Amino acid sequence: MKTVAVVGASLAGLSAARSLRKRGYDGRLVVIGDELHRPYDRPPLSKEFLAGSLGEADLALETDDEDLSAEWLLGVRATGLDGPRRAVRLDDGGEIRADGVVIATGATARTLPGTAGLAGVHTLRTLDDARALRDELALGGRLVVIGGGFVGAEVASTAYALGLDVTVVEAAPTPLAGPLGAAMGGIVSALHADHGVRLLCGVGVKGLSGESRVEAVLLEDGRSLPADLVVVGVGARPCVEWLAGSGIALADGVVCGTDGRTSLAGVVAVGDCASWYDPRAGLHRRVEHWTGALERPDAAVAALLAGGAVEPAAPRPPYFWSDQYGVRIQFAGHAAGADSVTIEEGARDDRNVLAVYRRGEHPVAVLGMNQPRLFMRWRKQLAAAA
Repeated sequence: MKTVAVVGASLAGLSAARSLRKRGYDGRLVVIGDELHRPYDRPPLSKEFLAGSLGEADLALETDDEDLSAEWLLGVRATGLDGPRRAVRLDDGGEIRADGVVIATGATARTLPGTAGLAGVHTLRTLDDARALRDELALGGRLVVIGGGFVGAEVASTAYALGLDVTVVEAAPTPLAGPLGAAMGGIVSALHADHGVRLLCGVGVKGLSGESRVEAVLLEDGRSLPADLVVVGVGARPCVEWLAGSGIALADGVVCGTDGRTSLAGVVAVGDCASWYDPRAGLHRRVEHWTGALERPDAAVAALLAGGAVEPAAPRPPYFWSDQYGVRIQFAGHAAGADSVTIEEGARDDRNVLAVYRRGEHPVAVLGMNQPRLFMRWRKQLAAAA
């Protein structure tokens, strides 16, 4: 291969570029990113960066002496892919023709319809999002977080520590029931009540009120929540619209094999936009976690360079963590594959539990709350079993 184009300049794209060089690729390497920023770390955006304890320089993912000998096209968006020619079309009118393409365009935060242009309404996905939200949080007031998932919970925790009056609204009966299951989702989300943050579950949002700036969140049950600031944390959608007509199979992301190869030869996908096949579950799924964006690109790059001649290993069980109200929450595996969950260590009221999810007698996932040592032991066991 003479030229490889990596479309996406966040962690997954950077990890792919690093793997290409590590595996001996010495050809032309072009990294395309729609943000102006060099690759940066996203997890702190809802926590330390939002709280002001980390600066922008602390988010850098590249080391000072790192040189990938790559061409960086930043502030440029990919608008299409000519599949047969493997040519990436750009919004500045140019194109990059490549022998291999790594798709790493990630995902974008979902928004609420009808909120465009209404001041005080935020999503949190990018550094620019975090800058804007941090400036407004510093003014204090009443914050309503729409969505009780991990990003919403972390923002609520950070805002609480900054002294804001915080309410979290979750449409589902139990927050985090999807990734953690209802029982453990209830225990983790109880952290809000522990700290005086209001949690309203089982009610949807009808809309927002306000002329030029948000004034209240209107709930479907008729209640109105006064708000000086609103954060919408209702998930993300994969950034794959630009691939329409390319010949690449799409279905909630880029459909991939167990090694990230797409339906188009010479093209692999990694990160939040990639729907990899999971042989243990027998289905495709996207893994929107930092660890996956760090680890999985190496397998995809190996497949790209070898033309698929390398037998792929099953990916490790997904792992993620969250910090809320001073509690470290860690999870590995898939809760949906379990038919039971038991607390093996700690007490739920103290929020320091170690819980194991099982299908029959076999562990398929593990959750830790302030149990780092025991959790890492179980995580290794899960990986070994996989």
